[in-house]
Amino acid sequence: MPKTSPIRPTDDEARKLGRGLIDSARHGALGVIDPGSGAPMVSRIAVGTTPHGLPVMLVSDLSQHTRALQANPVCSLLVGEPGERGDPLTHPRLTLQGTVTFIRQGEVGHADLRTRYLQTHPKSKLYIDFADFSFALMSITAGYLNGGFGKAFVLTPKDLAAPSDR
Repeated sequence: MPKTSPIRPTDDEARKLGRGLIDSARHGALGVIDPGSGAPMVSRIAVGTTPHGLPVMLVSDLSQHTRALQANPVCSLLVGEPGERGDPLTHPRLTLQGTVTFIRQGEVGHADLRTRYLQTHPKSKLYIDFADFSFALMSITAGYLNGGFGKAFVLTPKDLAAPSDR
């Protein structure tokens, strides 16, 4: 019996759902490689977006995930939260793969990111200007969308681009 792929052809509905999960995310699970052990590590982090729709995270140099990203900028980010009812695995979620670039205070683009980030994360005003904090801007290389039971898609960076950047 031939084996069929569980991955559906990418369509506009999948693109819209993936983009919506990025745009609505306020936190996610960040996967990195621990530089000391080489083991994967996952951490809950706050997430925002740039004006071009790329994920951005406010991170502290004191955190293990930041040190891991400084050693190896390749990472994974899971966004999408289960609803209040039903099986959590039936709710849409998106795993992004990519690399991060750090933007520190005083560098080009930091002030604009700060303003935008505070709009969606106002409580970060308490620590956003601490010297150990910087923005980690994620460039997406791949996306894996689980839109619910039986709705799996592989998305490209172009599929996930903000409408104005397609």
